Amino acid sequence: MTASIPAQAQRPGLDATPAAQTRIWDLPTRVFHWVLAVAVIAQIATGFGGAMEWHFRIGYVLLALLLFRIAWGFVGGRWSRFSSFLYSPRSLRDYLRGRAPPDHLVGHSPLGALSVFALLLLLVVQVATGLVADDEIAASGPLAQFVPGAIVSAATYWHAMIGKWIVIGLASLHVLAVLFYVGVRRQRLVRPMITGDKRLPEGGTAPSRDDAASRLLAMAVFAACAAFATWIASLRP
Repeated sequence: MTASIPAQAQRPGLDATPAAQTRIWDLPTRVFHWVLAVAVIAQIATGFGGAMEWHFRIGYVLLALLLFRIAWGFVGGRWSRFSSFLYSPRSLRDYLRGRAPPDHLVGHSPLGALSVFALLLLLVVQVATGLVADDEIAASGPLAQFVPGAIVSAATYWHAMIGKWIVIGLASLHVLAVLFYVGVRRQRLVRPMITGDKRLPEGGTAPSRDDAASRLLAMAVFAACAAFATWIASLRP
């Protein structure tokens, strides 16, 4: 979740500053965002629909995507790096009180960052438990054979009975929050995640790097992550 700069957070005289399109979200981050959304929806659908082979396949895609996003959080564009949206509790408090500085509202806002980290962490846990889950009928994760039975049982229970509902709840809350910001607060959140750009005061915001070299790096990183996920998949009995 992202947020543009609300009027009350702008500095005096900011409206008179010439605005320019500034690259905030690099292409790899945008592709990750939308592919992840589709994959999560597909994973929920296949889980409830009992299409377990597809559930596993999409799970490996999610594994590769999450590994990529973790790596890209350190080497990606300026506003895709974790360092750009690691906020202190005080920053979150100031944001909720409408006193956040403008640079905290360019990429992920403090509240949006909390949502992003929560979703990423939960998805990592959900994928990890799926890799060691075993329903003792037809579905067994590729790593279940390597861990103690007690861990397999706990992971299976979490994955099938608890984690999936928390994922659905957080994802739904995320969508509702975006709709609120777009419909009520009139902040453009969706378009920048499609085009990558935001209209911001000229020269006031450092753009994200999004050139051919960075995109090639992203492809190499994702290829490594996909190769690892493929190897994990090959361990399934």
